[in-house]
Amino acid sequence: MNQNPEDKSKKPRWLTASKSFYPTYKYERNRLKQNMTPAEIKLWHYLRNKKLGVKFRRQHIIEFYIPDFVALSIKLIVEVDGKIHLKQKKEDAERTRRLELLGYKVLRFTNEEVEDDIEQVIEIIEKNVEELKEP
Repeated sequence: MNQNPEDKSKKPRWLTASKSFYPTYKYERNRLKQNMTPAEIKLWHYLRNKKLGVKFRRQHIIEFYIPDFVALSIKLIVEVDGKIHLKQKKEDAERTRRLELLGYKVLRFTNEEVEDDIEQVIEIIEKNVEELKEP
């Protein structure tokens, strides 16, 4: 059966996970959603319910990755990095590169930035939301 290229565009935007990856990692995604860090909880308060004009999802699987927050409609990912990320800078850079190849813009903030200066973090996210919403 030949699939019309237009049919592919009808695929729901939330179907972003690799079919082989999803069954294995849906439990990890659920664990991450239930065990958010204090910084993630604080940031989620500002992102949830379209408070910035777009819908953000928590721990949404994209291909082989589970970003902290993603606005699928504008392809914006927001990551909150804890101390573990100091040891995995190379892996994080590769992850960002791969997500950017898929068309996503990735913003990274440290736990300290979110906890100590949430207003600045929100300002940066809002600026990117507005830029990405423009035609």
